[in-house]
Amino acid sequence: MYFCNSNLKSYYNNLNEILNLTSLTGNRKKLKELLRKSDNRICADCNAPDPKWASANIGVFICVRCCGVHRSLGTHISKVLSVTLDEWSDEEVKSMIEVGGNSYANSIYEAFLPREFSKPTTDSSPEERAKFIRSKYEFQDFLKPSLRIVSSKSSFPSTSSFRSCESGKDKYSSSNSNLSEAGMIEFIGILKVKVVKGRKLAVRDMLSSDPYVVLTLGKQKAQTSVIKSNLNPVWNEELKLSVPQQYGPLKLQVFDHDIISADDIMGEVEIDLQPLITSAMAFGDPDSLYDMQIGRWLKSYDNALLRDSSVRIVDGNVRQEMSLKLQNVESGEIDLELQWISLTGFENC
Repeated sequence: MYFCNSNLKSYYNNLNEILNLTSLTGNRKKLKELLRKSDNRICADCNAPDPKWASANIGVFICVRCCGVHRSLGTHISKVLSVTLDEWSDEEVKSMIEVGGNSYANSIYEAFLPREFSKPTTDSSPEERAKFIRSKYEFQDFLKPSLRIVSSKSSFPSTSSFRSCESGKDKYSSSNSNLSEAGMIEFIGILKVKVVKGRKLAVRDMLSSDPYVVLTLGKQKAQTSVIKSNLNPVWNEELKLSVPQQYGPLKLQVFDHDIISADDIMGEVEIDLQPLITSAMAFGDPDSLYDMQIGRWLKSYDNALLRDSSVRIVDGNVRQEMSLKLQNVESGEIDLELQWISLTGFENC
């Protein structure tokens, strides 16, 4: 069989896509099989039924309410993924299988849980939930002192993750006195932002620019890759941000990457999240609804929309596409696709 170079490249690209899809399908099947085990049918931290989230590096399945606290710990402690919505790598699935499930993980992380200490329940307050989860995983208050974890690569104990401590001399932080403000935040959802492409971006170098996008929500930041010498860049990159109960607008900034000097601003824009979130909350579980429009953000003089932006349910997901004109710059437009994943109100999110 004869292939020209373009056909050969297309053939291998299609083959890689098929192999990747097969791997993702296999990983999802393995996760669902692990989730069927009796101990994994309840949240590892509060015993809520039917958990749909997991900490991939710790190896536990958790509910949507505990998921918010895990996210506030940072990925160096707990890397949170959705069992049904996120794409899992082979390594992440393997890690979950090696741990063996919630019972084994809790036998390690709750080995020294005091009898008088009550674990949170489904009705516990955000403060009670945050206190217990941070004590359990961040401060490791219930772990045997000689097995305290020091490796930052994985939060689950392994033979390479332990260090010995002299008996009676292992002085570690108490969760009662060191609860940070971040651990008390209860997140209501996860915002996925797909930065699709830019058009007619401003020139900041001699003839072009090296643009990248930064998203800011509260104290959280997420950034795309840099695209070299392109005023019409295509990123197609998905960024994630956790949304707290008290949220403001999402700020988007475009920068020109410079090696020698500070990066130059190439425009910015603020995105009102209220149409997306309030519409999603009003309609409830999107899995139970047909594809339909549930809200709209209207173009006006006081926002940066190039045209009205609809909030729609598509294949069981709440999505919003928008085209924006960058502000405080001579030219530039940006296309985004937003997806909302609720962490409150229903357990099937």
